Amino acid sequence: MEPGDDAPSTIRGTEAEALANVAAVLRLCQAGKLSCSAATHRPSAATVRAVTDVLVAGDFYPDDAIAAFAWPLLLQAGGLAKLDGTRLVLTPRGRSALGQPTADVVRAIWERWPRHAPIDEFSRVEQIKGQKAAAALSAAGPRRAAAVAALAHCPPGEWIGVDALFSLLRRTESRLTIARSERGLWKLYIVDPEYGSLGYDRYDFPVLEGRYVLAVLFEYAATLGLVDVEYVPPAHARDDFRDMWGADWVDALSRYDGLQAVRLTPLGAYAAGLAPTYVPAAPAVPDRGLQVLANFDVVAVADLPPGDRLVLDAFATRTADRVWTLSTASLLSAINQGRAPGDRSASGRRDAAGRRADPGRTGPRPGPAPGRRVRRRAAGNPAGAGPDAAGPVHPGGRAAPADRSGRRGQGPGRSAETRLSAGRWVPLSRGAPPPSCLALRSQADVVGEPVGLRRSRLG
Repeated sequence: MEPGDDAPSTIRGTEAEALANVAAVLRLCQAGKLSCSAATHRPSAATVRAVTDVLVAGDFYPDDAIAAFAWPLLLQAGGLAKLDGTRLVLTPRGRSALGQPTADVVRAIWERWPRHAPIDEFSRVEQIKGQKAAAALSAAGPRRAAAVAALAHCPPGEWIGVDALFSLLRRTESRLTIARSERGLWKLYIVDPEYGSLGYDRYDFPVLEGRYVLAVLFEYAATLGLVDVEYVPPAHARDDFRDMWGADWVDALSRYDGLQAVRLTPLGAYAAGLAPTYVPAAPAVPDRGLQVLANFDVVAVADLPPGDRLVLDAFATRTADRVWTLSTASLLSAINQGRAPGDRSASGRRDAAGRRADPGRTGPRPGPAPGRRVRRRAAGNPAGAGPDAAGPVHPGGRAAPADRSGRRGQGPGRSAETRLSAGRWVPLSRGAPPPSCLALRSQADVVGEPVGLRRSRLG
């Protein structure tokens, strides 16, 4: 295809899908399915494929990773995840982000990204060689800040062509330079380091600085839902480098060459500090399409977002393409892995102060009755001692039977029990239906430690 040929363009609204993708990628990281190079912090090929699978609308191009490559880097830049060896794990900030408004999470990522980005974004413009040469590139921090300022030049809700944006940035952002010096410019080249050097002054602003802006807008701003994008396939989309030596052998100078225009979204205006608040649009499909049967099967009667499928995979066993089965074993396995059933990712309900709220509970959680305290103290718990000094206590207030001769399980016909590490017990009668997430969470909330469950051996 020649540069003058018209290519079919795609207009993609990114805001709604980005808000859904944040939770999906965080849950994917929580499940331990993301890994990056310990040296470069770049995601592995398997991680890129895993992220692609959970993106609501897929990546921008089917044969080249843009959003799927950016998400693991954005989690690291936002302080939501860190490397443990090569495995990407959630930080406390990342775990709390699952219970925060998604727009605030996106804004925090965008605010931290210029200072904490793990890679130089220009390194993704792979047709420009010589970037690793000493003193070839400028410091990444100032040009990131200049590229972020590009959003301030985008009128909210209106399309602006990337070439018009280049003209504005060229006049207003002196920090936006790629080569560290004129000598460093000679070290950058295409195809051949001698004949294809950019030091021959055969390039204009769009070749270097413009490609960097395209990378930031397409790979990071669009991925976070800050700008809607209009784009075409990158091959032969731009001809601003065709007069350079060796350009005849290059279809596109970067994977971002197809970006034609951007439009600032309400989420982008909020994240960039151009709007004081963010009001999300009404969801197109308010019902998630889940049906819970009497046998504890969870059936998806409609297409589920990838993030919801990850939550179901964590707490239930998939028995068919659209069916998950809740069981005692699946719930306890999830809790032993640190997945609290009361998290927003599982229940999603919080009160006005942001505290987690159980379904069906409208008031504050009641404390133990005064009479129960008297009975427990009279049963041998000395004054001033902790509530567990006399041993574990059943929810009914009576002391749990002590182990005899090393026996930890129950005899035939007796009920099995699961002991929480803080001394509470959850009855699990043989043959009875498994406890709900709410029941386990209710017991865990009383002792303040939802982790550390230990299941006793059945007789």
